[in-house]
Amino acid sequence: MFTLRPLAETDSLEQLTALLHRAYAQLAAMGLRYTAVDQSVAVTRRRIAGGHCLLAWRGNALAGTITVHHPQPASPCPQFRQPDGAVLMQFGVDPVWQGCGLGSQLMDAAEAWARSQGYLRIRLDTAKPASHLVERYGKRGYRVEAPLQWPDKAYASVVMVKELEATAATRTSVCAATN
Repeated sequence: MFTLRPLAETDSLEQLTALLHRAYAQLAAMGLRYTAVDQSVAVTRRRIAGGHCLLAWRGNALAGTITVHHPQPASPCPQFRQPDGAVLMQFGVDPVWQGCGLGSQLMDAAEAWARSQGYLRIRLDTAKPASHLVERYGKRGYRVEAPLQWPDKAYASVVMVKELEATAATRTSVCAATN
């Protein structure tokens, strides 16, 4: 149903940024001003730089995205600096396709990439008041690792971590063709 592939030089960052704005609109309506709610194209470019950015397509329509990075030595979040784990960010699915399993496909692909890079863990952060997201990630095997307060955010966040098993052959083989 969806085609997942890495971001190409010919892909439109304007289109990617617009997708992120749509995907994060519900969170903005909850009063949660995630960076992706209204980030500029320049911020999108900065946030994908050096990462493995995947795009999900349905025909010619951009339906979702996720970016996974190597550890971030300059991050103000100490957990994101840990050398044992990759870092997920800028994850979004167009509201038209939410609830269709695309988010799980994107997360599977990101986790498979992290495994292929030899990481033992993968981390992400989300707003603590977005309890539906904390619960969704929990069902995928993520656990709250630490509280987090970004200096530019009015709400508390949490860092979540998932242990990556090297024996998850099914997930890896399914996603290998998308990387």
